[in-house]
Amino acid sequence: MVRLADVRKTYDLGGTVEALAGVSLTLDEGSYTAVMGPSGSGKSTLLNLVGALDTPDEGHVAVAGHDVDTDSEDDRAAIRGTEIGFVFQTFNLMPRSNAVENVTLPLVFDDWSRDRRRERAREVLERVGLGDRLDHRPTELSGGQRQRVAIARALAPDPSVVLADEPTGNIDTETGSEIMTLLGEVHARGNTVLLVTHERRIAEHADRIVHIRDGVIESIERLDTDERDRTDGHGSDDIDDSGDESSGRGDGSARDRSAERDSATGSVGRGE
Repeated sequence: MVRLADVRKTYDLGGTVEALAGVSLTLDEGSYTAVMGPSGSGKSTLLNLVGALDTPDEGHVAVAGHDVDTDSEDDRAAIRGTEIGFVFQTFNLMPRSNAVENVTLPLVFDDWSRDRRRERAREVLERVGLGDRLDHRPTELSGGQRQRVAIARALAPDPSVVLADEPTGNIDTETGSEIMTLLGEVHARGNTVLLVTHERRIAEHADRIVHIRDGVIESIERLDTDERDRTDGHGSDDIDDSGDESSGRGDGSARDRSAERDSATGSVGRGE
């Protein structure tokens, strides 16, 4: 589970910029959440905090039982290596390494033998449909295939949380749909997925959409099954938006459009 409680983060960019202004949000285990907002809304900062790449100025961030805001840098690095898988818009692959070598990268810092690392890399590459591209370098792969390698790399350490930052931003629409189907399969296997996107059609693959603007969560929109089916999405967990740790599957009324948009009060939005 991921939990943010009254999180604030500012940057000095020739003046103080408040990237997050008292945000609280809970991602239950196995949930699929999309974050939408304009440029500068705070969604990338939110992703960096959940990914243990940064720490808040105020508030609490917990990921898979680890207190990210108080852990040392070494501890946060360990969290990134074992609990969190990253999928980037720009792929971030090593250009001179083949697919297997790229996927083994997050396993190098664990106590895995070379043979075991390569075996694991082949396993996840086959899972994402690249069993016949194991020895290909990024320059020998299409954009969609490169993103599949990036997803395989994210899955290699068997993380509990997968973070996807604009995963379809550098590929065409058809290939993007294939990548979103693959992320849906990742979610169906039990991973918690947090997706950041500008595009509504991409966000609709999730179970809910968190709308953020000016560092504040404005609303949380739950998506019904029909909407996800139209985008070939996956997943059916009903997320508790109250910010507490309770969760469970909702009944039909919980997915009714009348409850689609929840007020950004209580545990989401500006802290008091």
